[in-house]
Amino acid sequence: MDDKNLTEHGLDLAPSEARILLIACGALAREILALKKMNNWQHMDLTCLPAILHIHPQKIPAAVQDAVTKHKSAYDQIFVVYADCGTGGLLQKTCDELGVRIVKGPHCYSFFEGNQRFEEISESEFTAFYLTDFLVRQFDAFVWKPMGLDRHPELRDMYFGNYEKLVYQAQTDNPELRAKAQDCAQRLGLTYEHRFTGYGDLETSLSEVAAPST
Repeated sequence: MDDKNLTEHGLDLAPSEARILLIACGALAREILALKKMNNWQHMDLTCLPAILHIHPQKIPAAVQDAVTKHKSAYDQIFVVYADCGTGGLLQKTCDELGVRIVKGPHCYSFFEGNQRFEEISESEFTAFYLTDFLVRQFDAFVWKPMGLDRHPELRDMYFGNYEKLVYQAQTDNPELRAKAQDCAQRLGLTYEHRFTGYGDLETSLSEVAAPST
């Protein structure tokens, strides 16, 4: 499993005897697999859609719908590991129609921080640009190249002139990722803040799904 494949192709399902299926964004694959291992959640399978869908969020609801429709007959429960993710409420509407739940929150930055905490600080951080572990590793694929900064670095100030700082929301304690995140901030001309969030409300949400039904 490498980040390029998670970005472009996602993660294929490896069927087991599990009765719960997690359909997730490829950007969350490593975190979900780590939580599964940490908590011994062997009763949950995981498949991921390509993370690059975030470049075109309007495509996410249809992709999720296709995945749910494809797998729903094989599982007792499906949980969609996306937040709204720029779909303007369309993903929630789609999942409501399908009868499946999603992670609460507007985006992964919020649920990694903790949705309540993110809401509290959002007014004072509207000039912050956020990166997660995955986005630090895939900075060029999701930020630098899609914005054309590899070809036209002079556009940086037009895109990021209203930002003041880059906040690296770290899910893991990784010195290499910290150094890379600091380099990303320098490339964008932003001050740098490292903030260890761990898995935040992602862990809370998955724990609720994993718990036996009563």
